[in-house]
Amino acid sequence: MGIILAVLLLAIVLGGVGFAVHALWIVAGIVLVVWLLGFLMRTAEGGGHWYRW
Repeated sequence: MGIILAVLLLAIVLGGVGFAVHALWIVAGIVLVVWLLGFLMRTAEGGGHWYRW
């Protein structure tokens, strides 16, 4: 019984880690698209900054 619970707990933990990694890949893709759009907008404006850093 203890081994079954340990395997189920391990499956839940690994499933959660896999979901988190997948979500981070999606977030990274969105950030990349926003960065590329900002870079293209900056280039189209003639070198001006599109952010206030």
